[in-house]
Amino acid sequence: MDVIIHRIRLHDGVDPARFEAWVRDVDYATCPRLPSVRAFAVHRVSTEQDAPFHYFESISVTGPDEFARDMKTAAFQDLVAAFDTMATVVEEMSGELLEPGYQART
Repeated sequence: MDVIIHRIRLHDGVDPARFEAWVRDVDYATCPRLPSVRAFAVHRVSTEQDAPFHYFESISVTGPDEFARDMKTAAFQDLVAAFDTMATVVEEMSGELLEPGYQART
């Protein structure tokens, strides 16, 4: 499984509450329609206007080829169109998990 990390900066004048509501109501809700996406989360870093970035998102995918296919779907393109009105990705990095990793059992 691969992980993609995006650092996100809001456009000037975009209310963080608007962006966060869209993430919760639209972005998260679309994930089940993207078969390659195994986990997705957005994290708030800062709401200060002059911060170098305001959020980061972590996307766990089955693989880059599968995710590239999902990126061509109408569902994904709708996300991109809405996202682009509010924010921009200022940095992207990705990598492959060094198995097995750690996850606490609940």
